[in-house]
Amino acid sequence: MTKYINLHKDYTLNRGSYQLKLPLNIEYLIPTNDSVRLLSQFVEEMDLSDLYSTYSRLRENKATPRQMLKIVLYSYMNRCYSSRKMESSCKRDVNFMYLLEGASPPDHSTFARFRSIHFAPCSERIMAEMVNFLYEIGEVLGDSIFIDGTKIEACANKYTFIWRKSVSKNLDKLLKKISSFIAECEKFYGIKLIYNNKVKIKHIKKLRKKLY
Repeated sequence: MTKYINLHKDYTLNRGSYQLKLPLNIEYLIPTNDSVRLLSQFVEEMDLSDLYSTYSRLRENKATPRQMLKIVLYSYMNRCYSSRKMESSCKRDVNFMYLLEGASPPDHSTFARFRSIHFAPCSERIMAEMVNFLYEIGEVLGDSIFIDGTKIEACANKYTFIWRKSVSKNLDKLLKKISSFIAECEKFYGIKLIYNNKVKIKHIKKLRKKLY
């Protein structure tokens, strides 16, 4: 029985036997005006001696601290903050492979250690150096101050409730503190706050003016 060998002159024309062809140098796949090129050049100009000082030794064939910083910053630029997503991007995304420069992709635990152990102690100095560099090349004017506008959800909403016993207990404690404070004011400072067995807000305001 003769065995039939299916040979195609141009196998890429057949969808069933399609083979992905990539150039040996993946840099050709990245446009010249891509942001990853600008980030890589920007980090290369930085002095990262503080970051390197956090390492006791550097392993061969592994991503260097400079490459790790590039990957983390580029991930943040693309709103990717998960260490597992960074690991996946290094294996699938051409831009991340470009930043690795042929090194083996780090795993998620390596990214986690880099951010907590190595990058965190010197992050303020690195960010300050970045701002100074942007100021020197004219990208930042320096005449404005930006304040963090983080929004935090308050606990006081319609779904939050407090038990009545807890309110009554705290109210008793508060009334005892107020009564002791009033007695102290009358005894040591000669200030009268009780009129007709009542303490009013205007009496507290007068006391505040006298004390402060």
